[in-house]
Parts: sequence; structure tokens; C-alpha cells
Amino acid sequence: MRRSLGNLRRDFFNTPNAITLARIGMIPVFLWFTWRESRVDSFVGAMIYAVTGTTDFLDGYIARKKNLVTVIGKFLDPLADKLIVMAALIMLVHLGRVAAWVVIVIMAREFIVTGLRTIAMSEGIVIAAGQEGKSKTAFQVASITFLIMHYRYPVDAILFTFDLDANRAGTWLLYISLVFSVWSAWNYFAGFIRAVYRPEGGPQAP
Repeated sequence: MRRSLGNLRRDFFNTPNAITLARIGMIPVFLWFTWRESRVDSFVGAMIYAVTGTTDFLDGYIARKKNLVTVIGKFLDPLADKLIVMAALIMLVHLGRVAAWVVIVIMAREFIVTGLRTIAMSEGIVIAAGQEGKSKTAFQVASITFLIMHYRYPVDAILFTFDLDANRAGTWLLYISLVFSVWSAWNYFAGFIRAVYRPEGGPQAP
């Protein structure tokens, strides 16, 4: 038992898990800048969120590359992703930048897929993640980044200039991510049903 606890402590603070914990630790930082609502603070908060959101691949990549995949890591990594997204969206609802129903749909999707994934794992069912789930994540990170930026920003490109309405861009990107979110949930649910009702000894769900 003591050896098991020692392994647990060692695994908890390995490099991939330390990165995951650092990502979770950045949540109150970008929330604080977002809550202040000034143009400068909003831009800084958006950049911190973008880095926090787009580095979700890093801990998993290091864990696989250095053979540091652990039970704790399998728990912390998806937890960090959900906490980062949900914390940002709840703050944006509080600031009146996102409709509450959008966040309810996104949260419901996460609970449903997490529940199905838990049941599938307990029964030894393998359901591969589809491309629509990756698209959902990419659009979510982009949309929340723009929604945290919120204000209009002049963009001076080489051949043209324009004012970027970050709030409007973020809102449209969030609606696109919502489509992918529902689509990926439906595909996961369909894959789960096919796996459960496939003939005994038949192939796994694609």
C-alpha cells in the first residue's frame, strides 16, 4: 500500500501532469483579466486564455513520447480542458457576452459524452474520437479568445486595414463550435449504441 501511494505521488508531479496542473492554475489569472473589462486587460486575458487553451496537446504529447502516461494524467488532462472552457464561458455569461442557453448546451454535451465514455470504458468498448470533436475544440478556443478580447481592434495588414470586432467574430465562431459540439456528441452516442447492440464477437465500433 505504501509503495502504491509513493507511485501515486511520483506520478502526480511528473512533467505532463505538472503542465496540466499549470494550465489549471492559469484559470484564475485569465478570469481576473477578463473580469476587469478594460481594453488592455481584455487583450492580455485573451492571450493568456489562448496559450492555456491551445497547449492542451502538450501534456499528452510529452506523456506519450516519454512513456509517462498515468492514471492521474488520464483524469487530469480532460478535467483541465473542461475546467478551462467552462470557467471562461461562465465568466462571459456573467459579463453578458454569451447567451446562457449556449453554455447550457455545451455543458450538457460534456456531461453526456463523459458519462457515455465512462460506461464504454467500464465495458471495454472502444469508440474512436471523430474529426468533428477536434474541430469543436479548435473553434471553441478561437471563439472564447475573441469573446474575451471583446472590443474593436484596428488591424493594419500590408495591403489593407480594417477594424476587427472581436465580440462579433467570437460569437459567430462560438455558434460554429456549437454545431460541431452537438454533431460530435451525436456521433459518439451513435457509436456507443452500435457498439452495445453489435452481434456478439463482431467488430468494434469505428
